[in-house]
Amino acid sequence: MAGYVLIESRDPFESNDVAYYYELAASLAADGQPVTLFLVQNGVLPARSSTRTPGLEALARAGVRVLADDFSLRERGIGRERLAPCVEPAPIDVVTEHLAGGAKVLWH
Repeated sequence: MAGYVLIESRDPFESNDVAYYYELAASLAADGQPVTLFLVQNGVLPARSSTRTPGLEALARAGVRVLADDFSLRERGIGRERLAPCVEPAPIDVVTEHLAGGAKVLWH
């Protein structure tokens, strides 16, 4: 299960450098690496079907697995029915499992 887990905690509506992080995920996936983008805190806001969803959809098409922290979603009142189809809710334990499997983890 090696590869990369990129954790994004910033809201792309407030921080322009989130796009850079998405580009990093796509680049790693293009190099053949298994990549998971794990959205936490305000990073889950674009997980809703919205104007910022196309960036996440492009990542999913590039082979990046896009997960959103289920606790962060609940804190912000975002139900599963409001998530973009390319985003899966997941517990934070996923990050621990990836670490145990040898993945490199980056937090933004």
